[in-house]
Amino acid sequence: MATPSDPAAGTHLAPPSRRGILRLTRDGFGELTGRWRLVRYLVGADLKRTHADTALGQAWWLLDPILQMLVYYFLFAVILQRPTPDFLLFLFAAILPWKWFTTTVNNAMTSVVGRQGLIRQVQFPKIVLPTAAAVAETFSFVIGLVILGLLFVPYYDRLSPWVLAIPAIAVVQFVFGLAVAIALAAANAFYRDVANVMSHLVRLLFYVSPALYALWEVPNETLRSLMMLNPFAVLLTAYRTVIWGTETVAHGTQPDFLALGILLGVSLVLLVVAVALFKRLEPAFARIL
Repeated sequence: MATPSDPAAGTHLAPPSRRGILRLTRDGFGELTGRWRLVRYLVGADLKRTHADTALGQAWWLLDPILQMLVYYFLFAVILQRPTPDFLLFLFAAILPWKWFTTTVNNAMTSVVGRQGLIRQVQFPKIVLPTAAAVAETFSFVIGLVILGLLFVPYYDRLSPWVLAIPAIAVVQFVFGLAVAIALAAANAFYRDVANVMSHLVRLLFYVSPALYALWEVPNETLRSLMMLNPFAVLLTAYRTVIWGTETVAHGTQPDFLALGILLGVSLVLLVVAVALFKRLEPAFARIL
């Protein structure tokens, strides 16, 4: 039975439909901070479920982006004879964070619907489910950074101190990815077609993001400006800038911190909205699942 000091107890004081966005957000973040041990447990469970804490799982997280990189390298560098120097590093700088985002979204969307029995039987803050999925994929991203370190062996001249800015860029991506994960987890619980629609949208987003090409290669300035509204135009360009360099700088250099700061601010707003949406819909999960 919930007590007044229990973070979950506050959700019984008023129906979610009568609580404002700030109250819903406060309750959601309060549950996350108050149940952090539960989040850590679920992260461990997610890592075991995806075999990311085993030798095979770690090897696959290393092999999967390598295979994607080699496919695109063969297509663009070998067949189409793309002249971009150090093209493997150019590709991997974007493929690794993109894989982090897609696996976060995919796992978060099923984090609620995949635990129907637990939700029906046990009273706990459901917001920990997509949060744990997002945190678990962060560990996988860190594993993928091992490949990046190996890639710098043949491309050592591209290495610069700016590579240490990767964690700062990753924080921005994590906040954005967490907001998307929480919102989609709630939406997919009500509309199962969300997962199917998102699979197509994510694929489309990949091709309109500067993953296989750089923004400076887009000839139309107006189109280039519109593409900067895409969060991953900012993120992938930032990763590539500190890892590979730019059109005029042949080594890692300073990213656009202003663009990253703006994206972080927007992501925090999206996170507040996502948490409030999740808390508004949460009481119906046990009924609809």
